[in-house]
Amino acid sequence: MRDDRERLLDMAQAIEEIGKHLVPSLDEFERDRLRQVWVIHHLQIMGEAARTLSEAFRQQHSEVPWSRIAALRHVLVHQYFDIDVRALWAVVQQDLPKVRTQIAQLLEEPGDD
Repeated sequence: MRDDRERLLDMAQAIEEIGKHLVPSLDEFERDRLRQVWVIHHLQIMGEAARTLSEAFRQQHSEVPWSRIAALRHVLVHQYFDIDVRALWAVVQQDLPKVRTQIAQLLEEPGDD
């Protein structure tokens, strides 16, 4: 069974992968279906990792929006054909940088597994 630290590492890697192939503008993102799928896939990975963190860990680090991250995964998986690309772009541009910082800080803390 994967522990909380491994799940955080999954999330950090997913964020890194999103950043590797993100285009600089919403217009480009809207036109590039392959990049949209890339982002969606890695957000799903993040959501699954957030969903399966231990309850104790999530409560201990409640400043991170674990339930929102998991809820986004649910939407991406179950409402796939109704995904709003502009909303997806906003998540990546506005929410992901803060989550990236929060996860990096948690990974620096000793003994959180």
